[in-house]
Amino acid sequence: MRGAAVALLFLLVSPVAAWNKAGHMVSGAIAAAELRAADPAAFAEVVRLLKAHPQYSERWERRLDSAPDGDRELMLFMLAARWADDIRGDAAFHRSKWHYINLPFKPDGQPESIEPPPPDSDNILRAFELNLGILSRAISTEEEKAIALCWIFHLVGDAHQPLHVVSLFTTEFPRGDRGGNAFQIRAKPDAAAISLHKFWDDLIIGTENARSVRNRAIELRLRPEHARARLPELQNRLFEQWLKRESFRLAKDVVYRNGQLHGSADAATAPSLPSDYIPEAKAIAERQIVLSGYRLADVLRQAVTKTRAPKSDSDWR
Repeated sequence: MRGAAVALLFLLVSPVAAWNKAGHMVSGAIAAAELRAADPAAFAEVVRLLKAHPQYSERWERRLDSAPDGDRELMLFMLAARWADDIRGDAAFHRSKWHYINLPFKPDGQPESIEPPPPDSDNILRAFELNLGILSRAISTEEEKAIALCWIFHLVGDAHQPLHVVSLFTTEFPRGDRGGNAFQIRAKPDAAAISLHKFWDDLIIGTENARSVRNRAIELRLRPEHARARLPELQNRLFEQWLKRESFRLAKDVVYRNGQLHGSADAATAPSLPSDYIPEAKAIAERQIVLSGYRLADVLRQAVTKTRAPKSDSDWR
């Protein structure tokens, strides 16, 4: 009983992956469709590099047999997008701090005694720049490039989950709520308490079935409101802008409702979400996952085109 309680507490307060694994698969599926249509040569190069991944045979090759309609390349994109979650606990590959950055949000009216610390320098922004560098270096091996590609797949998805760029600091959470992981809510009055982070993670899709993921990606991508021309955010080309100008703003304005959203550090007293919160959150999450898929396709296209491969995030314009 004590062990189970400790495990539950760890899940409630520790950083976890942005979106669930299936959500990352949706992002990968959207990127696959976009890249294959826009630049078949770049698409083929990404597939070639992913096949050089040191865990290709161990983790992916057999699962490719379950690809919807036999589209093994699409399935490979979906598996690459979730790889950084699949290898949690694998010391050779897992990098826990790469999934997020804790930009502090201290709402108006909080006392001066609440003093948020600066974010850790080892974070998602540094990870993105590092892995882009690996892809652009001539001395990088094919295996190193494949691993870096998988991280880029995942980090672009992570960057679009608002709770992966923020930590709320209030009198209730004087040390921060760790991206909503310590912020307990109930989706409905009679529902079990969950973290706000988990609530947002699960907004895209609730199954890892490859065909369902593929269909969800198609449905989201083809919505008129999700056409590239209807997404002015795509003018922001820098990864840092996606974090600070977009996701952090959404975290403050939408996720925490400018500090007015009620939550609890204690699951036993977790309040239920306002009745209008879920539809607003779902629409934002869907828009964010589509943006992540489009941007992932764009990043991959440039990253594998050697004549245009960026050396740092400052080159993305």
